[in-house]
Amino acid sequence: MTRGTTLELPDILPVLPSSDGVVYPYTVVPITITKPGIAELVDDAVRGDKLIGVVSLRNRMDSSARPENLYRTGTVTGIDRLYRFPGNIIRLHLRGLVRFRILELINTDKPYILARVEKLESVLPKDDVELDAWQNTVGIQLKQIFELTRSIPDDSLFMEISDDAEKLSFLAASRIEASDEEKQKILEVDNILERLWLLSGILEKEIRILKLRNKIQGQVRTEIEKDQKEYILKEQMKAIQKELGGESENPEAEELRLRIEEKDLPELVEKASMEELDRFTRMHPGIPEVAVIRNYIEWILCLPWMESTRDRLDINRAKVVLEKDHYDLKDVKERILEFLAVRKLNPSGKAPILCFVGPPGVGKTSMGRSIARAIGRKFVRLSLGGVHDEAEIRGHRRTYIGAMPGKIIQGLKEAGSNNPVFMLDEVDKIGSDFRGDPTSALLEVLDPEQNFSFRDNYMNVPFDLSGVQFITTANRIDTIPSPLMDRMEVIRISGYTSAEKLEIARRYLVKRQMVNAGLTGKILRFRRKGLMRIITDHTREAGVRELERTIGKICRKVAMKVAMKVPGESDELVIISPSQLPEYLGPRKFTHEMVSDKPRIGVSTGLAWTPAGGEILLIESTIMSGKGELILTGQLGQVMQESAKAALSWIRTHADEYGLKTNFKEFDIHLHVPAGATPKDGPSAGVAILISILSALTQKPVVPDIAITGEISLQGRVMPVGGIKEKILGALAAGITRVLIPRENSRSIEEIPEETRELMQFVLIERAQEAVDFFIPGLKEVD
Repeated sequence: MTRGTTLELPDILPVLPSSDGVVYPYTVVPITITKPGIAELVDDAVRGDKLIGVVSLRNRMDSSARPENLYRTGTVTGIDRLYRFPGNIIRLHLRGLVRFRILELINTDKPYILARVEKLESVLPKDDVELDAWQNTVGIQLKQIFELTRSIPDDSLFMEISDDAEKLSFLAASRIEASDEEKQKILEVDNILERLWLLSGILEKEIRILKLRNKIQGQVRTEIEKDQKEYILKEQMKAIQKELGGESENPEAEELRLRIEEKDLPELVEKASMEELDRFTRMHPGIPEVAVIRNYIEWILCLPWMESTRDRLDINRAKVVLEKDHYDLKDVKERILEFLAVRKLNPSGKAPILCFVGPPGVGKTSMGRSIARAIGRKFVRLSLGGVHDEAEIRGHRRTYIGAMPGKIIQGLKEAGSNNPVFMLDEVDKIGSDFRGDPTSALLEVLDPEQNFSFRDNYMNVPFDLSGVQFITTANRIDTIPSPLMDRMEVIRISGYTSAEKLEIARRYLVKRQMVNAGLTGKILRFRRKGLMRIITDHTREAGVRELERTIGKICRKVAMKVAMKVPGESDELVIISPSQLPEYLGPRKFTHEMVSDKPRIGVSTGLAWTPAGGEILLIESTIMSGKGELILTGQLGQVMQESAKAALSWIRTHADEYGLKTNFKEFDIHLHVPAGATPKDGPSAGVAILISILSALTQKPVVPDIAITGEISLQGRVMPVGGIKEKILGALAAGITRVLIPRENSRSIEEIPEETRELMQFVLIERAQEAVDFFIPGLKEVD
């Protein structure tokens, strides 16, 4: 007796090889199609009777559809759902209908398999009682599997179990864990009773495996619970032993105790660490504070409380190292050698707090590294630019989550010694807000009278900073608070002259950039004139950073040429001369303000200091009818505006002496300083403003080849100003060889390089009348 369906199969059926396992009738399986050939099979099936024969592969690792890799028995499926996705990807839901057997594989030109097939019918046994018994047995086993795996079956499944033995056999076979061979064997069995008997054996084996797995998991869970119980009991036992006077066993605490005893610590620090260790020992490991205490003890153990490096007090060697690393900077080098000399004669002396002040790129930070190398100490650098939180310096208290020591203690840990060279960069750029004032925290750090017992908020024990050589750097000192400035010895590093930049480029920058670019002297060379043209036409700075970047740009372009050359072609020597610069750097970027060779009315030449060095300042004045107003333009700051008002007041006071009989309320004076986009401030242009306005009022031209700097008072005194060296160098670059400076700045002339002093003529003045006589010689006083 056979069990059949009303479905009629065609003689020829498209066959889809499945590497996802066996497909049974009465089941729905999802399949993803990515191969173009299979996609064409699906399209043809959709256009036809929507039937596809699915057969499993004998070897899943071999995805090829070779005849010997295909089973001959499979399942005819109908397309239940079809989804198309971009990239010619098809997602199918195939519903199993009936079993079939491949009679013959037909070779055609189609990109998929066609086969001549026959439908397989299930055979029912003659004894219905035996069939019902095996059906109930399989149903009970399937329920056991659901219970052991704690999975929830579909309600419809159990209804189908009680209704149809064939459906039960196929649905149960699709839900069991078995090998592909066993599942295929179930599909190939025609007799339903024999199929249920085979399925029952597989289910029984799976039930035994599931029971054993659950037993193992239960044992593991019991062991874990037992370990937890033992841990709690041990902790309780430790507490009882401690109350009874016994010693508790904690390997981690004992290890920390041993490390503390071996570490050479100050008495106060050792006492604090032992107290924290006792707290650590008494606490339950699950309490969060345990980790806080452990981190605190680790910080104590890793800090160099007593470890220090030995200074190399060989002054001659230190001098060689400093000269090798940096060109010029005589004041800095001399001060460091003085420090070494004092240290050699008085080893217990306190280290001074040095502050290098100068424009960017002049070598302040790199000088700190050279100092550390010269005296044989470790070097630590901390950038203070943009620091607003006091805790960044002094640390956070341990009551806060994520607390840690401040940057000073962290730097000492990094150095590994208690006497490094500690550089605090950009001390003039510290800010303050609601989180505190970091400069206040630095007062203790940078005071030799206090820093021998510096207390970080996190550590809360004193650390001796008296052996640390602190060096700070700043671009300007007017933003540094006075109490902090009082603790530092200021060493000013002015900008470099063009000649000094040339020597620095030849000795350091060119070599460094050629090494970075992988070039040698056989490939690239710089002429002195070429370097000087780079300095004057392509950079404008007090330091040499932009100069080094410009040299590096040339080196990279040459390196690109070398890398692109034809193999076997010899390297051509590139010589950088002024004529070669446009090819590598383009047209010149900067043109220097040059003094006019013709006298002009109302135009005087002042001198200005800028972060990029000194330069001349052309001050223009003109007179026009008005109401007696003084109009100031050119982005002048408050101090410079006040200087202009003071100069005008002096002129009005001495109007009779210079023949000015006009009524000042009948005209306006417009004073302008070119380069209006650049802010300008400071009192040093006071005398130059006076000359400009006086020339405009008297209509007498100003001598063009003289420059002047100095602050003007209402009594006509010419008061001293700063930046004399930079201003003189700027005047020389503009073609001026005569400069008027305040007499009180006479000592500043010694700071100017000797070769520059020989080219310049300096005139020292004390009164404004002296400047008028030099700039407007045709102006006669009236008796």
